[in-house]
Amino acid sequence: MSLRLLEEADADDPILSVVNLIDVFLVIIAALLIAVANNPVNPFASDEDVTVIKNAGKPNMEIFVKEGKTMEHYTSTGDIGQGEGAKAGVAYRLKDGSMVYVPE
Repeated sequence: MSLRLLEEADADDPILSVVNLIDVFLVIIAALLIAVANNPVNPFASDEDVTVIKNAGKPNMEIFVKEGKTMEHYTSTGDIGQGEGAKAGVAYRLKDGSMVYVPE
């Protein structure tokens, strides 16, 4: 009889459900840490060079450039660029969406 009472007491113990929730949260935290570690813009990642363009072609465009251990952030002003230069070639968009550059 005493063994059966102990088993029933364990089944009704609310602390066991809290322990199970803690285990679930630990698994979720581990998955999130792995996702952050594999992020290409992670400053703690290896020395690979990465360029990320956010809102490409829009007035609020931002560019993040990571070269080695340094990271630079550029923000678009929305103005059209000016300067001196010469035509260097022509770019064509193909039917499949790819671009081809033909130098002059």
